[in-house]
Amino acid sequence: MNAINPVPGDALEDSVQHLSFRVRQARYALPIELVREIIEYGQVTAVPMMPSFIHGVINLRGNVVPVLDLAARFGFELTTPGKRTCIVIIELELDGNGQAQRIGLVVDAVDAVLDIDPRDVEQAPPFGTGIRTDFIAGMARDESGFTIILDVRRVLSLDDIRQLSLMQQAG
Repeated sequence: MNAINPVPGDALEDSVQHLSFRVRQARYALPIELVREIIEYGQVTAVPMMPSFIHGVINLRGNVVPVLDLAARFGFELTTPGKRTCIVIIELELDGNGQAQRIGLVVDAVDAVLDIDPRDVEQAPPFGTGIRTDFIAGMARDESGFTIILDVRRVLSLDDIRQLSLMQQAG
């Protein structure tokens, strides 16, 4: 007898793709729809009078792109670039004017693209994650533990957004 086992709803239909990466050995992710590209850590030009977590700017094909150090933003020391250090270029509409802004995020290493089922995402615990809970959109669980899904708009506060916008306009 040939039986076909029905698959209860296509699990990948509901899942959302996320780019996973590491910052100080913790696993983080953000929706892949925000990611434009991943580049090798290269020459970053420092900009005076910026918050300490803003490394500076890079020239990306003729465009000035601000670079933010996620480790420093989370309260750790600035990242010392290593062999796997990358800059994840994301694109967000930050100030509500309909214009998208590219921002580079310094991460220790990029791991993979994950299909995360929303049913596997839990609310952030009130403590124990090592970063501010308002930076966390959720915690995705899998067989190897948890991946912290970032709320990038919260990681970039309104003041940061203003600074980044001014930096881009000046460039």
